[in-house]
Amino acid sequence: IISSKKSITGKYLSGEKSIKIPSQRREGNGEFLEIIDANLNNLKNIVREAGKIMLSAHDIETKNNVSSKIGDANYVTVFDVRIQDFIINSIKNLIPNALFIAEEKENDPQVLQSEYCFIIDPIDGTMNFIREYKQSSISLAMVSHGKTVIGIVYNPYLDELFYAVAGGGAYLNGKSISVSERPISNALLGFGTSPYYRNELGAKTTGLLHDLFMICADYRRSGSAAIDLANLASGRIDMFFEFRLSPWDIAAGYLLVKEAGGRITDMNGNEIDFSAPSSVIASNIKVYDELLSLSKKYV
Repeated sequence: IISSKKSITGKYLSGEKSIKIPSQRREGNGEFLEIIDANLNNLKNIVREAGKIMLSAHDIETKNNVSSKIGDANYVTVFDVRIQDFIINSIKNLIPNALFIAEEKENDPQVLQSEYCFIIDPIDGTMNFIREYKQSSISLAMVSHGKTVIGIVYNPYLDELFYAVAGGGAYLNGKSISVSERPISNALLGFGTSPYYRNELGAKTTGLLHDLFMICADYRRSGSAAIDLANLASGRIDMFFEFRLSPWDIAAGYLLVKEAGGRITDMNGNEIDFSAPSSVIASNIKVYDELLSLSKKYV
């Protein structure tokens, strides 16, 4: 049963002041790097535990667990909120001065400049989750003074945990991963449809999809941008686009792609700004220039 949700979540507050943290990081600060190393395994364990909550859900749509949000086919479940609360509370136990940007809460983008900011998507691929399609993920990124330093994407249905550390590479269940070296003629495309904005972006999405399909091998639509970017980082697909994604959709996948040797920007070729929704293109090095050129036609 789908009911109307009164409160608006996943919203940025422009007038709210951020909490200031006095400690500052400097490049090469050994203490800061030790904190990352010490907490990486803890963060991975938190995400795995959160995955158990996702796996415990059954008959989701029939048990009054789903509410509507603003936008076409934009839903939230009680499990989204439960997982998000679990992750936030668990991280606060590790890092008491941590601040958060998360899908199912109101957010202040100024916290991105704090020392320990975590960007959370408790369930990326909520429609898949509701339908028990088993292509959903948990996405967690740590940002420090505006720079993404840890990214974790976990698909509990396959028990695949992707993670990356800035300057330390990208991994899948402990094994190093990298993007492919396929040319665009042999490339597999992943894409998102920005379904909440279909009236505005639907024609652009299908137009770019058509242009790319005519010159690549084929395309796939998973329903989870975080999974798509993780698959790109591991060489399963070779390029990805979506016209509008929120920071929690892409923050962890962004670092995975970069640390795996790929390129990821907005559709104008600019660095992605996690303070607001953004277009996204990502690919291996061989494909990027052509992907960017074709994408610019629709911006």
